[in-house]
Amino acid sequence: MKKVIPLITVLITLSLVGIIVIQVSWIKNMLLIKKEQMHDQATTAMYEIAEELSAGKSRFSLLNNPADINELSDGSLIDLLKSPSVADKFTADDIQRKLRKSFAKYGQPTVRFEFAVISVKNNNDYELASPGFEQSYETALGDSVHNRISIWPLLSLSGSETESMAPDESLIVVISGLREYVVRSMGWMIAVALLFTFIIIAAFFVTVRTILRQKKLSEIKSDFINNMTHELKTPLATISLAVDFLRNEKIVSNREKVIEYAGVIKDENNRMNSQVERILQAALLDKQSQEMKLKQLSVHRVLETIKDHFALRLNERNGSLTLHPGATSDLIMADELQFNNMVSNLVENAVKYSREDVLPEIHIHTMDNGKYIRIRVEDNGIGMNRETLKRIFEKFYRAHTGNLHNVKGFGLGLSYVRSIVDAHNGKVRAESTPGKGSVFIVDIPLK
Repeated sequence: MKKVIPLITVLITLSLVGIIVIQVSWIKNMLLIKKEQMHDQATTAMYEIAEELSAGKSRFSLLNNPADINELSDGSLIDLLKSPSVADKFTADDIQRKLRKSFAKYGQPTVRFEFAVISVKNNNDYELASPGFEQSYETALGDSVHNRISIWPLLSLSGSETESMAPDESLIVVISGLREYVVRSMGWMIAVALLFTFIIIAAFFVTVRTILRQKKLSEIKSDFINNMTHELKTPLATISLAVDFLRNEKIVSNREKVIEYAGVIKDENNRMNSQVERILQAALLDKQSQEMKLKQLSVHRVLETIKDHFALRLNERNGSLTLHPGATSDLIMADELQFNNMVSNLVENAVKYSREDVLPEIHIHTMDNGKYIRIRVEDNGIGMNRETLKRIFEKFYRAHTGNLHNVKGFGLGLSYVRSIVDAHNGKVRAESTPGKGSVFIVDIPLK
């Protein structure tokens, strides 16, 4: 299992990287193809306009009827025989509309462009130009990736062969924002590709997280089985030993010994019942089938009872449990048995994780906290590190202290505490410093 999980993770990672590389390569190729397609469409559109403007340069195109030439004066006829310019036939708005219509015809209705018509004979002076042409032209000269400059000669279709081969005007069109336009035109395809890539990445993380979680659950289950085996095996061994003693003829005739070993059997049986009951309680709480029998309780009175209960165990180690009843109101609505067990688990936890070289000192404070009564259980035990502090309320989790069985239990105590606190609509949290002790803070709503 230890080798399989890293192998699966590596294989999934390689597959994911490969898919992402293929997706990126596909998007780049599609952008290049789309860019070339746009160039072809733009070229066709501009060629069509250049042809139309060239047709407008015909010497006699200014006449509605060629027969009208007889009515012209000599001066007007001379002017007519001169090759007309585009400006004589079209305005800047006319060319703007024609270009926009042609671009729309070839699938580019939103492309950004500027244009100008220059006179070759007059040192490339502008005859017509759109308002932003000069700025776009300067920008395009310095950035050919995002912009494109196209120059189209405007040939006179009615002049001599020499005039036709030597155009006196040119149409310059600057298309700007090429990359943005291409990306925008492919927006939905890129969005879908990114969406599926994100889904694949999310699925990868969910898969890895699930695998690691299953591994963690498997480890917790193994620890729980080991702990449960140990906890149940010890009283069973003790009971078996006591039964063997009772079978001894010398012990049978000794009434005091019989009573003593019978008491040992009874104690160990109660111990096993207690452990089994704790597991069953955890199972019931997990299924939310535990019914709370709420009644009015005095928190200070419950704490006094718990203090008396642990007095003998603490006296054996010369330890102490001190109450500090600071709350002005201590009446709550709670299940007496469950609330008592919850606080007892916190105190038992403090005793269980006390340091060997230090006398255990436990302090229980109560204080007002708005609509809640706050209970603080403080100890001077071994404390917990940050990682343990994050997980102490998880079911079956136990902090490892070197020897798996040096502290008895199933890892259900604090999980049970949290379940009971939640069932009473309360809050619980913990603070701890390794080597100095821990503090458990419980807030329970007042009556």
